[in-house]
Formats: sequence, C-alpha cells, structure tokens
Amino acid sequence: MPDPQRAQRGVIDTSVVIDLEQLEAGQLPIELAVSAITLAELAAGPHATGDADERARRQDRLQRAEAAFDPLPFDGEAARAYGRIYAAEVASGRKARGTRALDLLIAATACAANLPVYTRNPEDFRGLQGIVDVVTV
Repeated sequence: MPDPQRAQRGVIDTSVVIDLEQLEAGQLPIELAVSAITLAELAAGPHATGDADERARRQDRLQRAEAAFDPLPFDGEAARAYGRIYAAEVASGRKARGTRALDLLIAATACAANLPVYTRNPEDFRGLQGIVDVVTV
C-alpha cells in the first residue's frame, strides 16, 4: 500500500543524486525525476577533480544516473519559470551566479513540471516559497 505521506513524483537535485545510496526510500518521492541540469552537473564532476579515485567515483555516478533517468528538459516552460525564480532570488537579496544559478535552473525545471524539488541543501533554495515546493532530505 502506498504511503499517503510520500509524494508520487518529485525532482531530486544533484545533492540527492550524489547521496542517493545513503538515503532511505521513505524520504523521497515514489517516482524520482532529475533535471537535465543535474546530469550536466554530474557530467562536469569527473573533470573537476585531479584525484583519480574520485574521478572514477564521479564517472560511475554519472553513468548510473544516465542509465536510471530520462531527464526532464530545460525547455521553454522551464525558461519562463526561471524568470520568476530569478526575480524571487533577486528580491531576497541573493545573487544567482555560478553553481547557485544551476540550483535555480533545477528549481525552474521542477516548477515547470509542477513537481517539488528534493534537496540535501535547502539553503540553496531559500526564498523560493510559493514558486516551488522544496523538501529537505
């Protein structure tokens, strides 16, 4: 019997994908989705370290994610949602630059799909209440 407390579907951000094997299934939605932005972050990961063992771990994680998920695209709907998310970010006094911008693009993808975003880093999504639901795991 499905858990009535768990969401049916949700977007997991990059932090959740990285820690996925350590999380309990009950903390996550029944059906997991990822943004194409998360796959882009994961694709950059192996190139962002000089440590051969870490590079191999990151490459393995990328390949597993690519095999497991058909990513939600960053499309026209997501682009429009990003405008609202960017405005909320600016209104909160925060800057949408660097890796911060990637988090906001993930949030925009979730918003466009009308899905909550699940994260290990809720501070990355502070100020987006009312635009996208953020669930901390």
